[in-house]
Amino acid sequence: MEPLIPFNKPYMTGKELFNIAEAHFNGMLAGDGPFTKKCQASLEELTGTRKALLTHSCTAALEMAALLCDVQSGDAVIMPSYTFVSTANAFVLRGARPIFVDIQEETLNIDPSKIEAALTPQTRGIVAVHYAGAVCDMAPILEVARSHGLWVIEDAAQGIMSSYRGCAAGTLGDMGTLSFHETKNIISGEGGALLVNRADLIERAEIIREKGTNRSQFFRGAVDKYTWCDLGSSYLPGELTAAFLWAQLSECGGITHRRLALWGRYHEAFEPLESRGKCRRPVIPRDCVHNAHLYYLLLEDLEQRTRFIDWMRGGGIQTVFHYVPLHSAPYVEHCGWTNRPLPVTESVADRIVRLPLWLGLEPLQQRVIDRVLSFFSS
Repeated sequence: MEPLIPFNKPYMTGKELFNIAEAHFNGMLAGDGPFTKKCQASLEELTGTRKALLTHSCTAALEMAALLCDVQSGDAVIMPSYTFVSTANAFVLRGARPIFVDIQEETLNIDPSKIEAALTPQTRGIVAVHYAGAVCDMAPILEVARSHGLWVIEDAAQGIMSSYRGCAAGTLGDMGTLSFHETKNIISGEGGALLVNRADLIERAEIIREKGTNRSQFFRGAVDKYTWCDLGSSYLPGELTAAFLWAQLSECGGITHRRLALWGRYHEAFEPLESRGKCRRPVIPRDCVHNAHLYYLLLEDLEQRTRFIDWMRGGGIQTVFHYVPLHSAPYVEHCGWTNRPLPVTESVADRIVRLPLWLGLEPLQQRVIDRVLSFFSS
């Protein structure tokens, strides 16, 4: 019997455990050790951000962003409904209400043309979520934000090594967030980073990350003692996590190259299906360079997707879907928030299916392709 092909399989470069042992040998296991500093410097070089701060998750980075925006009770923040719950939670925890707008059929990213109509006097900011590593159309989003004095936060959890008009994902807004969860391209098990793109936010970001203290300034010798200065929490990761991540960041170019090859092979194989109207493949806008974070197909409807997933499972291949749109979630109903219909979001959520894409899939990928093709020919 052929082995199961899982949807995801975490990749290791081979240097992770050596780095972890070195961190232990150095006697530095808490946060902000040598590996953390290497990772932050690498992210700053890769992206061009003013300051990269490692966090224990992308969720933590989003919570830091909400604090830096001074989001208050009664504020509103615009975002897509088609995203992970952390995007909304970070702002709801500060008392704000998420205002969900629809996505584009082509990219599954927030539709910039829908933002203006969703603005109210309470609107504090816009969160742009870069789905599947294809960066949102940021120019019109930034234009709306500038004209209304709004913050722009990029949820680039899936976007490392992607870019828009030559700018790295996460560096176009006031702040950006990255994820290094085991399902992402560059991983550390759990982990994330906040990209701070404004010089005037850096000092406060460091304070918020260190439990609201000026500890970072103390270790730089800028103050003779550190103390409680602001709101904050323990957002930094342990040094073992950073040691693992450093091995991944050191090979991020090669990792991305291999993922793009897998993505391209899928894309070429399924072109005839799209030409015959059997499904729709991902669309990468001309302004974007993507990172092959995931490969999806849009099917006809929920019933066909259910049959497709069952068919693939019957061939020993795991395929999945996401997300359940946030505007239809039980918590939104519990809070009594009313939201306008989001027809594209609702349609996409019923029709999308994601295929396995991980390093090591290369010798097994043709089996996935053949099984997909057989579904549409059966």
